[in-house]
Amino acid sequence: LTEFDLLDEAWGGKTIIRNISAQTGDGIDELMELLVLETELLELKANPDKQARGAVIEAEVTRGQGPVAWVLVQSGTLRVGDIFLAGDTHGRVRAMTDPAGRPVKEAGPARPVVVMGFNAAPSAGDQFMVVKDERIARAIADKRMHRRRMKEGPAVKHVTLEDFHLSLVAGEQTELRVVVKADMQGSVDVLKSTLPEIGNENAKIKIVHSGVGAINESDVLLASASDAVILGFHVEPTPKASHLAASEGVSIKSYKIIYELTEELHKSLEGLLEPEKREVITGHAEIRKVYKSSALGSIAGSMVTDGELVRDSNARLLRKNKSIWEGKIGSLRREKDQVSSVQTGFECGIKLSGFDEIQEGDIIETFKTEVVAKSLN
Repeated sequence: LTEFDLLDEAWGGKTIIRNISAQTGDGIDELMELLVLETELLELKANPDKQARGAVIEAEVTRGQGPVAWVLVQSGTLRVGDIFLAGDTHGRVRAMTDPAGRPVKEAGPARPVVVMGFNAAPSAGDQFMVVKDERIARAIADKRMHRRRMKEGPAVKHVTLEDFHLSLVAGEQTELRVVVKADMQGSVDVLKSTLPEIGNENAKIKIVHSGVGAINESDVLLASASDAVILGFHVEPTPKASHLAASEGVSIKSYKIIYELTEELHKSLEGLLEPEKREVITGHAEIRKVYKSSALGSIAGSMVTDGELVRDSNARLLRKNKSIWEGKIGSLRREKDQVSSVQTGFECGIKLSGFDEIQEGDIIETFKTEVVAKSLN
């Protein structure tokens, strides 16, 4: 402690050190008295008549309430309805509770409260501040999130079908390694016999792993370790596998026709592929209840488990990790109101455009397509 200039009063320092026990309560009363005395001696003060500022102590996503956070107000007064910014998240205070779980309307300096209304779970230690304009809060949060994602990026940029030929020309690779997953063993067997025949002595395809079922986290880790591309035939990656692939920089390609798969591999070896159209997963929702409407058809009572669902976005319906429908989200409702988007942790009603054959336990996955130029960077 002396390295940090924390010296006990008994040794001539200015630091108060006392024995306490949270289990028995010994010394707690004396500690509180000393804290009050020290506050008076240091003349610690905070202005309650200003916009609130504080710090996020802890955060989590709860069922029914969505993202919530323990916030310690350090100055100003926080009130229900205030617009706030916290790290790369934002929101409006929908409700607050004290440490005992009682609802409160406002919280002054030095008061800890649980705040509901975040668009996503913040990080512990984020600075919390009230702002006047929701658009400004959203813009700053989005900019911070973009900066963080750009800084993090994938740990390693692995090979893709689009850039393999550039690696081949540069003499860096002569073998395109792939992980193959399909919906049936018969399809796996066909691919195992077909793919190695593509190419020549200068450029070959090597299957490092093959199997039946959805693309999972183990497949992504194997592809990352072996610098391979994952090829799926009539199967999709699980949500966790998609997130892991993004963080690991692993390319996943899904196909419904074997000819399209083999044709792309031919073009990859020859360097004829067009710039990559990369699919970016934007959110998932689990269907927990199906409601029937005479006017609208089947409504999916759902919980957004990650990301954000946006009305009119591209979507697919996954049943046991297999895609059985693709289209668009027709409408989104929170309670009885039409909304443009729903964040992680919130319940909503979803109507899929032109499709009613939904079941409890199905997963709705939303995505967008980005065009990425060929690059080895």
